[in-house]
Amino acid sequence: MSDNLRYCLQFRGGPITLAEYMSEVLTNPQAGYYINRDVFGTDGDFTTSPEISQLFGEMIGVWCLTVWQQLGSPSKMRLVELGPGRGTLMADLLRGTAPFKPFISGLDVHLVEVSKFLRLQQWDKLHCRGLPTATSSTAEGHQTGTAMPSGVQVHWHRSLDEVPDDLPTVYIAHEFLDALPVHQFQKTERGWCERLIDIASDDSPLHFRLVLSPRPTPASKLLVDRRLGALPFDQKAAMKGLEVSPQAMSTAGDLAKRVATHGGAALLIDYGRNRPYPTSLQAIREHQFCGLLEQPGKADLSAHVDFAAIRQGVGESQAAATCHGLISQRQLLQSLGIEARLQALLKTADTEEADMLQTGYLRLVGGHASATASVQGDGRQKGQQQDAQPVQEGMGLTYQAMAITSEDAPVPVAF
Repeated sequence: MSDNLRYCLQFRGGPITLAEYMSEVLTNPQAGYYINRDVFGTDGDFTTSPEISQLFGEMIGVWCLTVWQQLGSPSKMRLVELGPGRGTLMADLLRGTAPFKPFISGLDVHLVEVSKFLRLQQWDKLHCRGLPTATSSTAEGHQTGTAMPSGVQVHWHRSLDEVPDDLPTVYIAHEFLDALPVHQFQKTERGWCERLIDIASDDSPLHFRLVLSPRPTPASKLLVDRRLGALPFDQKAAMKGLEVSPQAMSTAGDLAKRVATHGGAALLIDYGRNRPYPTSLQAIREHQFCGLLEQPGKADLSAHVDFAAIRQGVGESQAAATCHGLISQRQLLQSLGIEARLQALLKTADTEEADMLQTGYLRLVGGHASATASVQGDGRQKGQQQDAQPVQEGMGLTYQAMAITSEDAPVPVAF
């Protein structure tokens, strides 16, 4: 990966943006972080909510079922997950909603995944029938299979643009927005300059270094005024640094257009807050922090989500759509009945299973207000020193949820 980045910088003849660095490091087709290995769980670099407990995916299934009912229980509905990881959330969702035959029988599942390695894991997790080879893919590379025992058709795509848009659809984006590339800007006497990645000096222990652009860049001219213009005056005046993900804002706008046109809803769950960050981008490897530039391609890069910018992206799309929330993950899951589901499972659980269920439940809904927007769900604490140890903390208040629906749709359950 370092060689790829060095070639990119040499070809460019100068520094690249943090967004370009992040995109290359995470999704380079040959050496990208997500492309060729399992990064989730205790043996990976971080743990997500679906991997902690089946309760999470089951509750998201309940939410999808309520949206389907609010839509009038259509005979056909599409379910799309952006960045489905190992496929655990979708597997738990399909299993949990299987008793609702009218819902499951009309469901068509689409997974947006760039990693061939993770596609294979998702195929296995969903117990897809057939072989995930060229015979189960279209000419465009849209792999297709049948999840068992539900019989639901599952389709894979590299981007949201490839997913058909002709049915009522529920979109799920859990820990997807945090992995989208960000730009970082710093207010200086020369104006808003951009933080860039350049080749390090020969005596540096690292291959690359962070530098500040000598003058405003095209990205700073385009994005800073766009984002700051939507802020209250006092908040805007106080900003000395700014982190923006135009791709996250664009994705929100695309989702808004889709649900406004054909009905449905989008559920976005991530760690973040309802205002911008000066800087939040962090790297983690094997559940420990590392420097952004230390191990490109071998460490996770993620940034806190500015949900106010997501709302702005929906507004800028000019779609007849609206946002609901923010609400905490705790509020979302409790409103969907996670406590009742926990008690039902405990009735038939042995001692070890009961302990795992209760521990998982506490991690999903636990936490305290001071941890909000400072601790990532798997224990990664943002904003602390690079050599600090991750803090074990519940995800209930750190993670936030937002829903997008058409303007004339009922308010989604929990919001």
